[in-house]
Amino acid sequence: MQTSVVVFTCDLRLSDHPPLRAALHGGGRVVPLFVRDPAVDAAGFAAPNRLAFLSDCLRDLDARLRERGGRLVLREGDTVTEVCRVAAEADADEVHMAGDVSAFAHTRERRLRRALEADGRRLYVHDTVCTAVAPGAVTPASSDHFAVFTPYYRHWSAQGLRDALDPPGAVAVPEKVGSAPLPKRDDVNGVSPGLCAGGETEGRRRLTAWLRSGVAAYEERHDDLAGDATSRLSPHLHFGTLSPVEVVHRARRAGGAGAEAFVRQVAWRDFNRQVLAARPDAAAHDYRTHRDRWRGGRDAEADAQAWREGRTGYPIVDAAMRQLRHEGWMHNRGRLLAASFLAKTLYVDWRVGARHFLDLLVDGDMANNQLNWQWMAGTGTDTRPNRVLNPVTQGKRYDPDGAYVRRWVPELAEVKAAYVHEPWRLPAQERASTGYPEPVVSLAEGLDRFKRARGRA
Repeated sequence: MQTSVVVFTCDLRLSDHPPLRAALHGGGRVVPLFVRDPAVDAAGFAAPNRLAFLSDCLRDLDARLRERGGRLVLREGDTVTEVCRVAAEADADEVHMAGDVSAFAHTRERRLRRALEADGRRLYVHDTVCTAVAPGAVTPASSDHFAVFTPYYRHWSAQGLRDALDPPGAVAVPEKVGSAPLPKRDDVNGVSPGLCAGGETEGRRRLTAWLRSGVAAYEERHDDLAGDATSRLSPHLHFGTLSPVEVVHRARRAGGAGAEAFVRQVAWRDFNRQVLAARPDAAAHDYRTHRDRWRGGRDAEADAQAWREGRTGYPIVDAAMRQLRHEGWMHNRGRLLAASFLAKTLYVDWRVGARHFLDLLVDGDMANNQLNWQWMAGTGTDTRPNRVLNPVTQGKRYDPDGAYVRRWVPELAEVKAAYVHEPWRLPAQERASTGYPEPVVSLAEGLDRFKRARGRA
């Protein structure tokens, strides 16, 4: 009987899992393997919120495998070393895994392929496991990737997606392959108190609830900060407890303008991944440079720290940053506002903000995080690189009654709607009684500084 190893990475599920389906083809045995690699920690990506969510995912994956007669094998160490060791212990002929786009993933795949081939084994890497459309599947005539979303989305939408796969009915795992103990969420320190639960079971529950009662209004309400009308599925897409292919199929079956707008957001995720696959250095370097001379020194660091703490004096920005710290997640409109404020109003390097987001976001994805930060900083794929989002105007538009601000900035809980986005307009005594800080910079000064820096003054 043939034995295969399935290496789980960003695909912690059983439903719609091409590597697992391929490994089980013909009724063979399989070792479902997850490797806890210290190189991830060394690179600075083992953030507490993601480790806690990962613990939920691994335990849920193990439980779902046990329902089918199997189990999850957990190893700790270098991924290549541990995969080869498990393959040898199981006498496996093949190893299957999902393709990914980061430089780390590409290096891991090359190393693993060489090591397995040296042992007489084969590595199979499967596309459309972590994306709906594979990076590079659609390209313009003159380049290896799309640099503008709209034409990419047009081609993406024309692609025929593969069918979603059912979870396996049974999984036979060789008894002789040992496993390290599964991690527990409670063992992780520094977790945001409002962090959501992880795992495929929870992800599928959320998706079903969203398609039943949320997606229809998505087009009209997705920017409603207080209404919290987004899907909140991004952590499950990041960890692969939900399949992007299945999500798109189910959303399209739901139909309507809301579902179309939601599918467009899934396409944005694929868009960023195809950019990073083609330009892996965009994770740390400007995709399109403006030769910015970002502010540095004591004053810039003080401003950046006020931004991190949610004490910039601009309520909508501070509310978003406090939501991030409490939940390990932030509303998408809040992400845009927070990024614009740091990179353009404060003129602080986008990498400072991207690093802070990766430290806290449970859905902290290298492609989405870095490239969305570059989009807002004007160094990425945005066709209007010098746009600046005004936090007062945006607050009034997307939080008109101030409910989102009051939820996350309790100092302003009793402030009337007319002043909640401009508390500096309050009478002096009432202003002082709130304890809320003065703005770190006037919007006019920040805009003028940015224009001069970009040579547009």
